[in-house]
Amino acid sequence: MEEIRYRPIGRIHTEFKDGTGVPRQAAGASELAGRIEIFDEYLPGLEDLEGFSHIVVVFHLHRVSQPSLKAHPPWDGRRHGVFATRSPYRPNPIGVSVVRLISMEGGELHIAGIDMAEASPVLDIKPYVPELNPQGDIRLGWLEGKVNGMNKSKSGDR
Repeated sequence: MEEIRYRPIGRIHTEFKDGTGVPRQAAGASELAGRIEIFDEYLPGLEDLEGFSHIVVVFHLHRVSQPSLKAHPPWDGRRHGVFATRSPYRPNPIGVSVVRLISMEGGELHIAGIDMAEASPVLDIKPYVPELNPQGDIRLGWLEGKVNGMNKSKSGDR
C-alpha cells in the first residue's frame, strides 16, 4: 500500500515541554490548560467553531520513537495488543482527544483537558457532537471494571 502523508494545520502548546508527565487521557486532565496555534493558511477553517464547547483534536504523537504492537497498560498486569489499548506507541502515532474549547483569539484556540506534549503537530480539528456518536451497548473488554481511577495516572502506557 502507498504511503500516506499529512500536513499539520497547527501545533499544540502545553506545559509538557519535554514530554514528561503528559496525562494518559484528556479526561484525567480536565483542568490542564494549553493552546492550539493554527497556521495562517488554515485560519478560514476556524469560522463558526467558537460556538462549540468541546472539540476533537487529531494530532501526531511526535515524541513516539519506538512503536510496538504490544502494550503494557499500568492499570493492568498483562500485555495487550496495541489496538486493544490507548497506548501512544502505535504503528501510526496518531492521537485523538476531546478537549474543552475555552476561547478563540484569532488563530489561537485556548483549550483545557490537555493530554498532549509541547509542539505536537495538529492534523485536524472537529466539533464534538455527542449525538453524532451514539453509544448503544458498550463493552469495555479487558478494561471492564478498571476504568474508574485510571485517568489520574501520568504518561502513556507501553
